[in-house]
Amino acid sequence: MSRPVTLFTGQWADLPLATLAEKAKAWGYDGLELACWGDHFEVERAIADLDYCDRQRGVLQQKGLGVWAISNHLVGQATLDVIDARHKSILPKAICGDGNPAGVRERAVQHMKDAAVAAKRLGVKVVNGFTGSSIWHLLYSFPPVPPMMVGAGFDLLHEVWMPILDAFGDNDVRFALEVHPTEIAYDGPTSEWALDALDHHDAFGFNFDPSHLKWQGVDPVIFIRAFSDRIFHVHMKDVRVKPNGWTSVLDNHIRFGIPARPWNFASLGHGDVDFDGIIRALNDAGYTGPLSVEWEDSGMDREHGAKEACEFVRQVDFAPSGVAFDAAFDKAKQ
Repeated sequence: MSRPVTLFTGQWADLPLATLAEKAKAWGYDGLELACWGDHFEVERAIADLDYCDRQRGVLQQKGLGVWAISNHLVGQATLDVIDARHKSILPKAICGDGNPAGVRERAVQHMKDAAVAAKRLGVKVVNGFTGSSIWHLLYSFPPVPPMMVGAGFDLLHEVWMPILDAFGDNDVRFALEVHPTEIAYDGPTSEWALDALDHHDAFGFNFDPSHLKWQGVDPVIFIRAFSDRIFHVHMKDVRVKPNGWTSVLDNHIRFGIPARPWNFASLGHGDVDFDGIIRALNDAGYTGPLSVEWEDSGMDREHGAKEACEFVRQVDFAPSGVAFDAAFDKAKQ
């Protein structure tokens, strides 16, 4: 299959891009999905320095690697979130500033618009990321949540994100929301509501990640089939779901990797995600973009896991059939 296999660099931002590129090539990857943190891709530098994108792409080309997408999850989270002390750990100082929520949101929105320009200069068509959510804290309806409060969250999505998406459209770049807990869209219905709130903007779609759907009880294959024309990018990521009769799937106060958790992210092929079904659904959807490994497994050495994951993706990916398996019988009848 001709779909490129890439590695999302978000979990590797502690390594210089040149170092990671050399490792990724040795592990067998075709390219990198560049995170907009660490030294992997800096939106501000891409805007200020017209040669920056050529230099970053050159680092990859020297290792025989390509780039098809960038990812701006961390700043995107601040566009809709209720800003508090937690955000200081993920936001650049230039975005966080003095921490005043209104200022943080304003700077985050401009940064997302700039990301569309930066992506165009780099020569990629997709920016993956988060939106955050002003209503995530209302997930459970007690005290009772009036529908208008939920509706207000999607109204805010429209208000904040339509100008961002217009900027994406102006640059012929698309934004792919990773459907994920703490985002405005985290399952099937909320993804439908998000599309409706954004008037089905041509620049808005999804970065499909099966792991976050699986542990919530959402079937990833059904999601692909429901939004087949909105799958702009794909993360290959696995999760092991092991209900223990004691711990809620909502209990994220237990740190990742602790066996008491009822679910943990797993290296590809070591979890419960049906990747055969996913590849078949992607084939039916006509998706030809990258299959990007987002590697997270608290119980495995990451370099071992990254190499193994690349091999796994190549094994599970396959092209759709161009002919029915029983077509020979039709010819025999003629």
